[in-house]
Amino acid sequence: MQKLITLGVSIALALTLAACASSSPDVIQRGDAQRMSQVEDGVVLTVRNVVVDGSQSGVGAAVGGVTGAVAGYSGSGVQREAQVLGLLVGVAGAAAGNAIERFATREDAVEVLVQLKNGERRAVVQAKGEQTLVPGDAVILITTGGKVRIAKAPK
Repeated sequence: MQKLITLGVSIALALTLAACASSSPDVIQRGDAQRMSQVEDGVVLTVRNVVVDGSQSGVGAAVGGVTGAVAGYSGSGVQREAQVLGLLVGVAGAAAGNAIERFATREDAVEVLVQLKNGERRAVVQAKGEQTLVPGDAVILITTGGKVRIAKAPK
């Protein structure tokens, strides 16, 4: 029983840490810190809230499956029954672990439609950051290493 509790705590910790991974526009990846970025001026046309679907790396399913199998196997004293129960609970645990991982890694974001100075329009989905963008805001699109983010233009 102690092993099962320890494993459950480990699962919860792993999923919590996965949920803490941030794609906030306010956090710059180490590899992008000293790269030259392309900057374009624009004006916000629309902003709408969206949800970025969570990831399914398989870790949640694997951990849930193992936890379920161990819990199911230890649920009966009869060998054959314990094996069947372990298999069934393991499959259910894998499905639950996958769903928990997907839900834990979902992220609130915004889709921003921008009109550039040259007349082009761009739509960018980015994590919600410290800045709140509204239609009419002067912004800059910053492109670094193929990734685009939007920030309010300096005054």
